[in-house]
Amino acid sequence: MPVIMLGLWLLLNGRVTVEILLIGVAVTLLVWGLMLRFLHWSVKLDLKILKTAPIFLVYLLNLLRETLVAAVRVAVLALSPGKKPDPVVREFSSGLESESLNVILANSITLTPGTITVRQEGDRLQVHALRKEYAENLEDSSFVKLLRRFPK
Repeated sequence: MPVIMLGLWLLLNGRVTVEILLIGVAVTLLVWGLMLRFLHWSVKLDLKILKTAPIFLVYLLNLLRETLVAAVRVAVLALSPGKKPDPVVREFSSGLESESLNVILANSITLTPGTITVRQEGDRLQVHALRKEYAENLEDSSFVKLLRRFPK
């Protein structure tokens, strides 16, 4: 976490000088120390974040791709005079054990145009979709496959 904070400090400053670097190191250590003391942060948690960062980045890129593809599908649906929405509500089990991963899945589905998560209890999700095909294979979607790769 300190490396990320220092990198962000340098990025936001826009230039690197000895003065900016020293102030950045001091501020980073101060903020990290406060996180360790008051937010119950730990070095173990930092290592876990570093371990999951690549998977998280892949997940974010996948979310962006799926959102753009779904936005085009919904736009075509809205602009095509022959096509009409055929709403459906579908319930499925994600198979994810972690409550937080199920919440991430529910929010990702809601962020994707044409679908919205109506209810989420444990690993059971109820999804409303504009068309039946938008709600097919949700339990084997790219979201679920990537979320399964996150460490327990």
